[in-house]
Amino acid sequence: MITAIVLIDCATDSIPEVAETLANLPGVSEVYSVAGHVDLIAMVRVREFEQIAQVIAGRISKVPGVINTESHIAFRAYSQHDLEEAFAIGLAGAD
Repeated sequence: MITAIVLIDCATDSIPEVAETLANLPGVSEVYSVAGHVDLIAMVRVREFEQIAQVIAGRISKVPGVINTESHIAFRAYSQHDLEEAFAIGLAGAD
């Protein structure tokens, strides 16, 4: 699985509508409304590298209200959540 983190600047008056539209696009797994220098962050997950361009340039950038995007391709994922699941043996509440 290939993951891209897409930082998105939107027209201020259309952030909720843009987020909803983006969340429904094939290849977009999550969309977060955030504080900071961008309005939204979209997580793109695809099976093949070529699909990144299809999703970002072909879909996300064309959504009305999207002003600019900045994309980051993930090389490797590090997550405490993943580590906890890997070592869990399925006993809820067991220490």
